[in-house]
Amino acid sequence: PKKESKLKGLKSYIAYQLTPSFNNIQVSRRYKHFDWLHERLVEKYTFIPVPPLPDKQIQGRYEGEFIEHRMVQLQSFVDRVCRHPILSQSEVWQHFLTCTDERRWKTGKRKAEKDPLIGGNIFMAIRSPERPMDAGFIEHEVEVFSKFSTNLDGAVKNMHKTATEQTQRYQTHFKREYQTVGKAFNHLGVALQQDGNYLSPNLTNAIICTGEAYEDIGKMFDDQPRNDWEHLGDMMHDYKGMLEAWPEILKIHGGALTKKKEFERLSGEGKIGQSEAQEVANRTDTLSYALLAEINTFHHERVSDMKTAHQHFLKEQIVFYQKIVEKLQDSLRMFDSC
Repeated sequence: PKKESKLKGLKSYIAYQLTPSFNNIQVSRRYKHFDWLHERLVEKYTFIPVPPLPDKQIQGRYEGEFIEHRMVQLQSFVDRVCRHPILSQSEVWQHFLTCTDERRWKTGKRKAEKDPLIGGNIFMAIRSPERPMDAGFIEHEVEVFSKFSTNLDGAVKNMHKTATEQTQRYQTHFKREYQTVGKAFNHLGVALQQDGNYLSPNLTNAIICTGEAYEDIGKMFDDQPRNDWEHLGDMMHDYKGMLEAWPEILKIHGGALTKKKEFERLSGEGKIGQSEAQEVANRTDTLSYALLAEINTFHHERVSDMKTAHQHFLKEQIVFYQKIVEKLQDSLRMFDSC
């Protein structure tokens, strides 16, 4: 991230540098550019839960830690779009990722904003299998996924809340508690030093060092969430955003199924032609195939994400507590020479 300015320094902003691996040509994008891109993707791909962006923040948006954390979250957004078989190939994404000329950038923006293949029209661009979708199969698959996504949504929100709370506790409560313990040991050691060397100076020094060890552990608790809880929370933030999109996607599909059944009924009653009913059925099947493909992609990603995120979390937790044990063991050894 780089702090840049315009209007002769009257307005400053943070720009993030992206370098595509396929051409190694760097582009500079502000958060508002990411926001614009996100709006275009959501508008165009109504059957895809587009990954969310980091939350917006008005005050303190140039603070170092906030900028670095936002960069990490934007990187996650970029990675998810790059891995998606449809989003990664979209024209607006390619434009966002490669355009370096200001005039072409504005032309590409206007073209994307006037894209005729958005919303329902995007299904005209999808080529699906010609065999009809089995009604019972698709209804069962949607019902199973609907229940799954609803339960996962609740669990993800709870884990995101827990990660946020644990981060705050590590950086406030736990840090303060260990530093309080450290000060108590330190106070005791300093008091024992006033005995006129009646006791071994090595003992008082060991007690003071024990206090310093606990104060250091307090600082470690302050820094640790960046390695584990924040990482896990960011992943839950991504899934919270994607899961929030699924009810509307399933609602659109449900409406299409209802329309298909209605046209089948009208065709059976002779009120519309069979070809018209078949056309609606074909369009609905296209939507169903797209939905199943997206559900499959979502499951594939979440299995990989959940495994990787939890492995990372547990490894960092183990390293963290091993460091605490090592600090306490170092303090213990100091008493051997007393």
